[in-house]
Amino acid sequence: MRTSPNRLIATVFGAVYVLVGLLGFAVTGSVGFIATEGGLLLGIFEVNPLHNIAHLLIGAALLIAGLSNVMAAKATNTTIGAVYLLLGIVGFFIASTSLNILALNTADHFLHLASAIVLLGVGLTADKTVRSTTSV
Repeated sequence: MRTSPNRLIATVFGAVYVLVGLLGFAVTGSVGFIATEGGLLLGIFEVNPLHNIAHLLIGAALLIAGLSNVMAAKATNTTIGAVYLLLGIVGFFIASTSLNILALNTADHFLHLASAIVLLGVGLTADKTVRSTTSV
């Protein structure tokens, strides 16, 4: 099994997002599932149960991809990075509206944008010589 920047980033980010998803439930006991305001994780990031589940699912996808192969990790990093880029931008516009079903706040937006930069950066630039294992 070949190590690569994509596999490393997917595995590390996956583990962190799973941990964050689990820790989020400790601060959302009295928060509605899709409440527009949530509990504070680490005293700064607002989360609700739906946000926690999203972190768990994203973390699991990254972990599975990172532990499988380079192509899966590259595709997953790029896809999740693109989604986080969109969420980071859109989050600024929906934060104080009823559309904010993930209880996003400013700290979340900047963290999502930072995650997007790393995931997209690695996904789009690293492991350029990766080829499919099928023969032509």
